[in-house]
Amino acid sequence: MTTTVLHPAPSRPSEVRPATLGLGIIGCGNISVTYLSLAPLFRGIEMRACADLDLSAAQARAAEYGIVAQSVEDLLGNPDIDIIVNLTIPDAHFAVSRAALEAGKHVYSEKPLVLSLQEGLELRALAEARGLRVGCAPDTFLGGAHQYARHLIEEGRLGQVIAGGAAVMSHGMEHWHPNPAFFFQPGGGPILDLGPYYLSNLVNLIGPVRRVAALTSMGSPTRTVTSEPRRGEKITVRTPTNIHALLEFCNGATFTLSASWDVWAHRRVNTELFGAEGSLFLPDPNFFGGLVEFAGTDGEIVPEPAWDHPFGIPNQEHARGAMANYRGAGLADMAVALIEGRPHRCSLDLALHGIEVMMAILASGEEGRFVEMTTTCTQPAPLGPDEARALLA
Repeated sequence: MTTTVLHPAPSRPSEVRPATLGLGIIGCGNISVTYLSLAPLFRGIEMRACADLDLSAAQARAAEYGIVAQSVEDLLGNPDIDIIVNLTIPDAHFAVSRAALEAGKHVYSEKPLVLSLQEGLELRALAEARGLRVGCAPDTFLGGAHQYARHLIEEGRLGQVIAGGAAVMSHGMEHWHPNPAFFFQPGGGPILDLGPYYLSNLVNLIGPVRRVAALTSMGSPTRTVTSEPRRGEKITVRTPTNIHALLEFCNGATFTLSASWDVWAHRRVNTELFGAEGSLFLPDPNFFGGLVEFAGTDGEIVPEPAWDHPFGIPNQEHARGAMANYRGAGLADMAVALIEGRPHRCSLDLALHGIEVMMAILASGEEGRFVEMTTTCTQPAPLGPDEARALLA
């Protein structure tokens, strides 16, 4: 097996690093609101412009947040923009990120970074040739709950991690998303849409994956939209919506991962890790905070005390109650890493390894065999309370 080891691109030695880097968003859909509203929480970054193929969408966002609306071409040529934040649909991620790198901009992309390992390697080669950085969401593994779980593992509370499981299951996106069709096309589906949260956190906790196997299926060939404004429309499903995978990690741990949009209700735990000295139960890695529980050798599951981590503090009200939402932490960490000349945590190697794992899961479902990884990555550096506070404005 040939293993491709990926490394962040180095900063250019002669480059003058400003204290704040200018951000320009391409793609002004639903997720842009999150980035625009939360960016002011962090140091090292400033939202300056946005663009969209639909200029009216960019103008609406720009007016709402007091930034400049531009065409995609003009934004790519804007000298005030250091990092392009790629929030387009997954099928456009590669082309937009490549164009940004060709324009001399660093790139931070929403997940998934690309839809094939080959596309990712092409971005890597281009970034390295031009001395540019590429980063990618999700950054939720930087949250207080998940960083506390890593702290517990590294201090030896679990002992050797032997096994575990993760589950993200619901009945799909067509019930709430205003434009859900792309979720059911190649590049969508629960493993590519939601799998990055779980895989990034597992790599954060225990390291990279060695091989995978999976069973995949499609619960229905069509979906009926029940959200507005497309209520009643039929969506043709062209990607698996029910995936159950086995993952063997490089440290020998074995995990199950279930990702399905064909489930009305379940009692599966978001993430649980089983070690030689105990078990650890984690909240949904789609979010930054939540309850961490631990059971030692007596088998009694008890809540862990709250950690003094700023990215675990609830800062928004949602239907399910107060929640911690610090999306943009990974983007800010990349900007500060550029300023300080160090690696960033939501790195290209982490994203590419995740892409290969997810594509291998889908390939295994089609081919009925184990698939070994050709990439690897290092665990991102921990982000303890002090490091997290240093990212805040």
